[in-house]
Parts: sequence; structure tokens; C-alpha cells
Amino acid sequence: MSLTRRQFLPSVSAALASTSLIDWQSAQAAGVKRPIKIAVKSGMIKDGKSYLEKFAIAKEAGFDGVEPGGPFPEKDLAEIQDAIQKTGVVVPGTVCPAGGRQLGSTDEKLRQAGIELFKTSLRQTQALGGTTVLMYPGIVDEGQRYEEVYENLLKSTRALLPVAEETGVKIALENVWNNLFLSPLDAVRFVDTIGSPWCGWFFDIGNVARYGWPEHWARALGGKRIFKLDIKDYSTQKHMEKGPRAGFDCEIGEGDINFAAVMKALDEVGYSGGWISAEVKGGDVARLTDIRKRIERVLES
Repeated sequence: MSLTRRQFLPSVSAALASTSLIDWQSAQAAGVKRPIKIAVKSGMIKDGKSYLEKFAIAKEAGFDGVEPGGPFPEKDLAEIQDAIQKTGVVVPGTVCPAGGRQLGSTDEKLRQAGIELFKTSLRQTQALGGTTVLMYPGIVDEGQRYEEVYENLLKSTRALLPVAEETGVKIALENVWNNLFLSPLDAVRFVDTIGSPWCGWFFDIGNVARYGWPEHWARALGGKRIFKLDIKDYSTQKHMEKGPRAGFDCEIGEGDINFAAVMKALDEVGYSGGWISAEVKGGDVARLTDIRKRIERVLES
């Protein structure tokens, strides 16, 4: 007997929340190296107009999941639910860019607005069966000092914890180029200060290559703090020649990141989040298929 959408989506959420550690343990017992599923950011899927078309393209390219950016209008939420049912491609989590950037703001109205946006993303992610909302954690700039943004971000994250617990959706901070969390020790300190199982890290392997080594970050953060992974590569030569952001202008596996060392570090700390998401320049199904194959080679390294 077929499931209704109301029955289906909670079952997806429960499966995503409960099977990662089980899959990790059973896969290791069976001799499988890394039971990690591969997702694509929805903005990378350049063809297709509807969510259903984009999810179908992701499936054709071999991806297990799609991570959309939110929060969404209610009609989009219904379309994504429909796309999940019809394609079998799941939403492991969503991204809340605007809300996250506002959470550390020294402008109180902006900060409160960011909290409300993020709460909406947590609830919508629950409705989609996802288990994390990725946070871009604040912005430090000339007008907003590091310590002010850090303290405001702590306050905002604490305000989100009741909704995270209510929905069963975790808050996953990402190391982005926002002049905050320049050291893995700062990231560890933040998560441990929050002290909740509902707050952890969405570790972006490529974003730290500008000023560090991702394998060092993986070991410092540890398996329990890392909820999920983003992947891209980085070229130090292009950085030096054309500027920092030019460093991302390389394919996964063709830059300077030692992915074998990164994966070894993740194995050592017991990463069991179960997902890695592509975050590179997207394109059509052929381009997306190539990206997926490159990630598979990393996972096998």
C-alpha cells in the first residue's frame, strides 16, 4: 500500500536521523570503506525549471540528495515534497544563507529577523525530512568587531535550540569566508560553549585551504561535532596569481587539497554524519555526473 505524503516525509526524516551511525557500523563490518551519501546544492542544477525536473536531473547524475536554500514560499515547499516522493531523491538538509548572516549582527532588528528566518528553515526542513540547516554564521567586518559578532551569534544560536529540539533538525554552522572562526579551535570553543547535541559543524573541506589544512580541522573538530561535509578543491597557485577566490577555480581532485589525508582524518575521528555535499560550479547533467564521480573518487581514497 502506497504511503501518503504525510506518512512518507516523517519516515524519511526518521530514516535520515537514525541510520547514519547504523550504516557506518554495518558498512565497516561488511568491509565497505565509507558509507557516505552524496548530495548536490540545488543552485548547481542549471537545467530544469521546476523542483521535480531538477530533482530528476540530480537522480540521473547519480546524486542521493539535493540541498535547497531556504526558507521557501509555501508553494515551493509543497513542490519539493512532491519531487522527493516522485524521484526518491531526498533532502538531507537545507541552507539558510540570509538568516545565518544576520544572526551575529550588531543591529538588533536584523539579528531578531535572522532568528525568525532560521526558525522557519528548521521547521520547513523537518517537513522535508531533512536533519540539518546549514548556517552561514554571521559576518565580521570593519563595522562589526569579532567579539561582538561572536557573542551575538552565541545568543542567537541559543535562541534557536528549542526549535531545533522540537523539530529534530540540527543547527550546522559552516566555516565560510566571513572573518570569523579562522581557527578550528575557535569553532570547537563555540560548539562546546553552546553545549547542545543540536548544534555542531557543517565542515567545508575546501573553505579552510586558504589559511590551513582541512585534515587538521577534521581532527580538531572531531567526529561528534561534524554533522555533515561540503566539498570543493583549492589551488594555492591560482590564489597567489589572481586572488583568494580564484583558488576555487579548479576541479575536485585537481587542486592542492590532500583528500586522502582528509578522509583518513575523518575516519580517525569517526565521522558518521553520512553525507557529503558538492559545492562547486554546476551545470547540466553531464557536468553534474562528472562532479559526482570526482567525489566518489575522494571517498574511495
